[in-house]
Amino acid sequence: MELIFISCAFVAGFIALRCHLPPLVGFLITGFALHAFGYSPNQTLINLADLGVTLLLFSIGLKLDIKMLLAKEIWASATLHNLSCTLFFSMALAGLQYLGLDSLAGLNFYQLMLIGFALSFSSTVFAVKSLQEKGEMHATYGMLAIGILVMQDIFAVIFLSASTGKVPDLYALALFLLPLARPLFYKLLDWVGHGEMLVLFGIFVALVLGGGLFESVGLKADLGAIVVGMLLSGHSKASELSKSLFNLKELFLVCFFLNIGLAAQVSVTGGLLALLLILLLPFKGALYFWMLRPHRFRTRTTLLASLSLLNYSEFGLIVAGLAYHQGWLPADILVALAMAIPLSFVISAPVVRKSNQIYQKSAPWIHSPVADALNPRDRLISAGNAQVIIFGMGRIGTGAYDEIHSRFGKVCLGIELKEEAAQQHRDEGRNVITGDATDPDFWERILDTERVKLVLLAMPHNQANKIALSLLKQHDYTGQIAAIAEYQDQKDDLLASGAHAAFNIYSEAGTGFARHVCQQLKPHFD
Repeated sequence: MELIFISCAFVAGFIALRCHLPPLVGFLITGFALHAFGYSPNQTLINLADLGVTLLLFSIGLKLDIKMLLAKEIWASATLHNLSCTLFFSMALAGLQYLGLDSLAGLNFYQLMLIGFALSFSSTVFAVKSLQEKGEMHATYGMLAIGILVMQDIFAVIFLSASTGKVPDLYALALFLLPLARPLFYKLLDWVGHGEMLVLFGIFVALVLGGGLFESVGLKADLGAIVVGMLLSGHSKASELSKSLFNLKELFLVCFFLNIGLAAQVSVTGGLLALLLILLLPFKGALYFWMLRPHRFRTRTTLLASLSLLNYSEFGLIVAGLAYHQGWLPADILVALAMAIPLSFVISAPVVRKSNQIYQKSAPWIHSPVADALNPRDRLISAGNAQVIIFGMGRIGTGAYDEIHSRFGKVCLGIELKEEAAQQHRDEGRNVITGDATDPDFWERILDTERVKLVLLAMPHNQANKIALSLLKQHDYTGQIAAIAEYQDQKDDLLASGAHAAFNIYSEAGTGFARHVCQQLKPHFD
C-alpha cells in the first residue's frame, strides 16, 4: 500500500509542479482520489505525518524570536482575529441555518460558535510550507504570519485542555526551568558535529525533549517542539540544524497532505456545507487585513500576511473530531470540515503564489499609511553612498561583501531580512540594513540609489532571487546584476531573465578554494 501512496504522490506532485502549482496541491488531490477508490490512511502514514508536523514546528522554533510574540501586532492581532472570526462564522452559520441548510438543523448557537472557533484558525503547516517555497520565511509579512500562527497554537492548547477537562499536571510548572538547561543543549549541539549526528540530535530534541516531555505533563506535543526549537534558536548552528532536517521534514509532510485527503469522508450534505464554507473564506482573509491594518504596516505587508493565512486549519478537524466524540456535533459537520480544509489549501495555493501580482493590481485601490507614520519594521530606508548592494547577507553574501570591501573600500550596502542578523553585521563593522528584496515596493522605499552600479543577489532561495531580479527590471534599474544559483537550470533561467552574470555556488566554491590556496600558499610546481 505504501508503494501505491508514494507512486501516486510523485505523479500528482510532478503534474502540479508542471502546472506551476505547489506540489502539495497534487498530494491533496491524490489523497482525495485514493479515498474515492477505497483507500484509507494506515498507521505508518499517520505516524510519518505526525513526525513531519513535529519537525516543521521544531524548525519554526529554530527561527523564532520570543520577543516577536510579545509584539503588540502579533498577540493583539491574533487575539482579536480569533474572537472576531469566531463571531463572524457563528453568525454566518446561524444565517445558513435560518435558510434551512439540513446539516445545521437542530444545532444551538453554542454549537455554531464551536464550529466558528474551529474555522477561525489557519494552517501552520500550509502557511509555513508556502512561505518556504517562496523563500520569504523571514520577510516582514512572513514573520507576522508565523507569529500569529504560533499564538493560535497557544490558543489551541488552552482549548484542548479546557474541552477535554484535562488540566496540565502540576509538574508542567517545571517546564519554566527549561531555559536554565539551554547551556547544556548548546554544548550538545556543539559536540554532535555536522553529519548524521546533527540530524539525529534534531529529531531527538524535537520528539523526545519537545513532544515527549510536554505530553508527559499534559501539554500538546506540538507546543513542545516549538518551545525546544526556540531554546536553540540563538545557537550559531541553529540555521545549519534547520537545513539538515529540511529534506527529511519535506518528505514526511508529503504524508501529512496525503493523510488529509485520505481521511475526507464525502457526503452530499457535508459537501454542500463545505462549499459554502469555502465561499466564506475571503471574509476570513479580510478580517486578518483589518486586524493588522491599525499597526501601520505598508499595504503590501498587511495584504501578503493576510493572503498567507487565507485557509482553514487542520486543527479544525481536531476540534470537530473531539466535539463529535463528545456528542456535541453531528457527523455531517465533521465531514464538512474534512472536505473544506483541504479544499481551502487547493484554493489558497495559487492565491499565495500570485500574492505579489494581486498586491500590484489592488494597491491603487487601497489607502497606504503615511510614510513617516509607518511601523518601524516597514519604514523608508537609505542607500547612502553605496555603489554596490548585496541582497542576502548569509555566508555567500558576507564573503562577497568582505571581498569587495577589501578591493574597493566602503562601497557596499548589505540588505538582510532579519534585524538580529543585520545588527550582528553592523557590530562587526559592515554597512548592513534590514530589507526585503522580494518586496515590490522596495525600490520605492529605498532612497539615494542613483550611485548604485552593481546589485548582487545572494539569497539562499532561487525563487527569491528570481523575484528580486524581476522587480529590479520593473523598476528600470540600469546597473549590472549578478546572482547565485544552486543548479545549472536555475543559472540559465536567471541569465535568460536578465541577469548579467549568474554563478553556480557549488562549482564556484571549488574555483574560489583553488584561487585562495594559490594566493595564500603560492605553490610552485615542476
